[in-house]
Amino acid sequence: MIKTLIVDDSSLVRSILRDFLESDGDFTVVGEAADGKEGLEKARMLNPDLITMDIEMPVMGGLEATQEIRKILPTPVVVISTHSTAKMAYEATVKGALEFYSKDNFTTGMNPLKRLQILEALKQIAGTRGRRLLAKELSDGEEKRTVKNRAILAVVIASSTGGPKALTQLCAALPGNFPVPIILVQHNTSGFDKGFVQWLDSYTSLGVKLAEAGELPLSGKLYVAPTDKHLLLESKGFTFNDGAMVNNQKPAADLLFQSAAGLLGQGLISVVLTGMGADGAEGTRCVKNAGGITIAQDEGTSLIYGMPMAAFSTGCVDMVLPLDCIAPRLIELTKL
Repeated sequence: MIKTLIVDDSSLVRSILRDFLESDGDFTVVGEAADGKEGLEKARMLNPDLITMDIEMPVMGGLEATQEIRKILPTPVVVISTHSTAKMAYEATVKGALEFYSKDNFTTGMNPLKRLQILEALKQIAGTRGRRLLAKELSDGEEKRTVKNRAILAVVIASSTGGPKALTQLCAALPGNFPVPIILVQHNTSGFDKGFVQWLDSYTSLGVKLAEAGELPLSGKLYVAPTDKHLLLESKGFTFNDGAMVNNQKPAADLLFQSAAGLLGQGLISVVLTGMGADGAEGTRCVKNAGGITIAQDEGTSLIYGMPMAAFSTGCVDMVLPLDCIAPRLIELTKL
């Protein structure tokens, strides 16, 4: 059983979350707290396997509570917040939270598939308890193919669970004059995309913005796919596809990678970062088949190794790199 502590100042929200979690036989709610200070005390006393955390609460808010809990316990913290606190929700990932969801996800009319996805994600996150993310030295076999110098035109990135924190580290290490555009699919909670862009922009010299239809990507910019529609790159610029989910995701990195590979060929670099599932794997195959360069984050620095592992399993990944090596490698590969 996954022992869970719910921290939220709304008794109604606590009740909804309790019902949601205990509808699955793998969770049991061992405690509730109405503010961050009480949450910290109960976390110390109950030593749960998982903590859900609100952001705006009296006495002690969720950011401070998350930071204090992570100092004393290895328990994973997941933020469950509202759209109005999106920037703070992302900031919680820097303080130690591993994921966040909108409270809108937990209504009684929730899509059954979405319910199962969240429950499965929470189980995987709870399974990371006590795990340290460690970079390791690269062996000769981890850069599998010789990468010849060529003119790079763009970088595409896929990330999901654990992605926001990983992206702060990666993007902070890239210069504002990075010579090619970067296009990102981060699996975000619906409606949190604007807050994510504002938050990530504060961690990098790159210009971060939501991609817009008809926009031609420019160097030194990082374009983020909006939630709830697929982002494609075509000769006329960005386009959107409102079709069905791919890999249970919308937007799906696979569709972005495929379209960019078809347009840019060997001038494209793809990067698959931490996340659950397999999004980005088929896209990686397309990038490789078009002559591009493919990178996947290594297991040691991935919070959830699902997406990078799926990409690696295609046999089409050129480099498996620890997180802190990805930005320097991108800088090296994009030098003219």
